[in-house]
Amino acid sequence: MAVYTEVTDDELAAFAADYGFGRVFACKGIAEGIENTNYLLATEGGTFILTLYEKRVRAEDLPFFLALMEHLAAAGVPCPTPVADRSGQTLKTLAGRPAAVIGFLPGLWPRRPTPDHCAAVGAALAGLHVAGTGFSMHRTNDLSVGGWRPLFEASCRNPGAVAPGLADEIARELDALETGWPTDVPTGVIHADLFPDNVFFEGDRLSGIIDFYFACTDILAYDVAICLNAWCFESDGSFNVTKARRMLTGYRSVRAFSVRELDVLPLLARGAAMRFLMTRLYDWLTTPKDALVTPKNPMEYVQKLRFHRGVRSPGEYGLE
Repeated sequence: MAVYTEVTDDELAAFAADYGFGRVFACKGIAEGIENTNYLLATEGGTFILTLYEKRVRAEDLPFFLALMEHLAAAGVPCPTPVADRSGQTLKTLAGRPAAVIGFLPGLWPRRPTPDHCAAVGAALAGLHVAGTGFSMHRTNDLSVGGWRPLFEASCRNPGAVAPGLADEIARELDALETGWPTDVPTGVIHADLFPDNVFFEGDRLSGIIDFYFACTDILAYDVAICLNAWCFESDGSFNVTKARRMLTGYRSVRAFSVRELDVLPLLARGAAMRFLMTRLYDWLTTPKDALVTPKNPMEYVQKLRFHRGVRSPGEYGLE
């Protein structure tokens, strides 16, 4: 369930009047997603996504997200474009929340990603990184290495409820990541949340990348590491090296990896696993039982973290 804020008919009519897309035929809540309220908005002028930004998204970050989508779309990245009202504004207010109308992208996200999907995602991610080099705005990644220990400390009330010994394992891993985290690799705009449900396909063709609300300025190869975790493990926890090879090869066909990026990729993959382990652990231990969203089990990312901790070279990800 991802409709946290209800919009009345009168509120919607007044809001829509500021745009040039004519009559509104339907406004239907979208169940998928966990951060914001989303509606599918059908109008005379076309179909759009109406997003109301909830409390977990900081209002001061919204100009970055919206400007980034505009920049990337103009550079040919298949991502939704914010729609301006008659006065040229893309960020507005609706039902007491910051709100924006975003262009609708066709396609479906892959419930069972294939190696072909992974290759397309790798190439698209590299294209996003290349296109982002011309974007002038900057946003710090609050969920990078400096943000994990505070989340861990906020979750320390009862980590043993998740798994025995988990707190000690996480503490040791945080020490290693904080000590070894690289500062000598290329940085730029990253998506930071490119999971399968944020990528649309029409058949075998990648038709859209959505949900830029974790996008930030950080290590480019860290974005690749997030995708390795999100796309290249099977439901039984096993790592699919074929999917990883296709993803990394697809990426490299658009943007070359430096030798240093490949050297630190296993460490970055551990960090990417830690990032989602920390947010899942926090949600698992702090989300009220009657909450609208069911928290995800953090142990999935414990298993991924352990896998990457055993990787000694990028060859184990399928690259020479």
